[in-house]
Amino acid sequence: MQQLELLVDLAIAFGLGMLIGMERERSANPVAGVRTFTLITMLGVMAGALSELHGSWILPAAFLGVLALLVAGNFILVELDQGDAGMTTEVAALLMFTVGAALAADLRLVAAILAGAVTLLLHWKAPLHAVVKKLGEADFKAVMRLVLIGLVILPALPDRNYGPYAVLNPFRIWLMVVLIVTISLASYVAWRLFGARKGILLSGVLGGLISSTAATVGYAHRSKDAPAHADGAAIMIIIASAVVFARVLIEILIVAPSAFGSLGLPVAVMLALMCAISYLGWRRRRDAVVSPAEPEPPSDIKGAIGFALLYAAVLLGVAVTREHLGTRALYGVAALSGLTDMDAITLSTAQLVQAGRIETGTGWRLILVGGMANLVFKAGAVALLGHRQLFLRVSRAFAIAIIGGVALVLFWPG
Repeated sequence: MQQLELLVDLAIAFGLGMLIGMERERSANPVAGVRTFTLITMLGVMAGALSELHGSWILPAAFLGVLALLVAGNFILVELDQGDAGMTTEVAALLMFTVGAALAADLRLVAAILAGAVTLLLHWKAPLHAVVKKLGEADFKAVMRLVLIGLVILPALPDRNYGPYAVLNPFRIWLMVVLIVTISLASYVAWRLFGARKGILLSGVLGGLISSTAATVGYAHRSKDAPAHADGAAIMIIIASAVVFARVLIEILIVAPSAFGSLGLPVAVMLALMCAISYLGWRRRRDAVVSPAEPEPPSDIKGAIGFALLYAAVLLGVAVTREHLGTRALYGVAALSGLTDMDAITLSTAQLVQAGRIETGTGWRLILVGGMANLVFKAGAVALLGHRQLFLRVSRAFAIAIIGGVALVLFWPG
């Protein structure tokens, strides 16, 4: 049986090595091709298997042997003036050796995923280089700030509850910051790559994923200076506001997966209503002219700290209100929290529902109340900052959505 498993691992290594090798063969790489990558991966399997039987020194010795062969091969190519300065193929070859070793250690899923990731990285050389060239200095700094937020600050925070109601956990609060910044930054990168040239629909969707409030303010300012763009700006604001509810569903799924069905269904109905309103507006004015508002990179440290404080305040406010004022007063907290930001009330409510501190029916109603308050705030921002025509179009759409939201809160069962 042990020999049969080894043969299976060798067969998998053969296929994975062939996959990487064919990609390298197509790129006409002189260092290693289809046969070499296949042999290196199978060597990793055999070295791992023999290490278990005859001593752990065999695996690192085989790895060093592969490394020595790659160095010697590169030296010969340089002497023949046939080599280049890149090291991608060599690193991929070493990584495929470890894929073979992982197969021998019964890590087949990890090995398959790793080999697939290597294939994609090698194959997407041109698109990945194009992406890096399109991202400017400010964008790169935003990515580095995400690294600071997620990989430096987060692990240093204590994972325990503090406060009189035991709802303030620094690690979990900052984890929500990492989640929100990651979603927003990924959407921002997508906007930088595609949004500016893909028209109203995609720009509105990405604007909603980054920050619908910021998008609303930006488009409102533009309509004041260019009234001819009011129709297009209205559509983008409505689409961005609809996408907020899709973002809410993603957050609920991540934070409260066991309660997603009961929490998410009413929110999904609200999303469907907003999508219908957006689609009707887009279908009538899909050719409207508007210049997409340039978003700011969303991983600002001050903004992250501000969201963490807001999220902690909402958690504490909900706990205090539920303890001393009753469930009805929670809707006031949700409305105040949702005015400028839906993430804090969504994440805090989902977390409390997951922990059993709030009933599911109360939870999704709080989220919808926060969503409707957010629509009211954005309509007010448009009224103050935008053109009158923009306000009329946005307020009509939002009024229909709010009526639908109120109907859900009052009449949806549960």
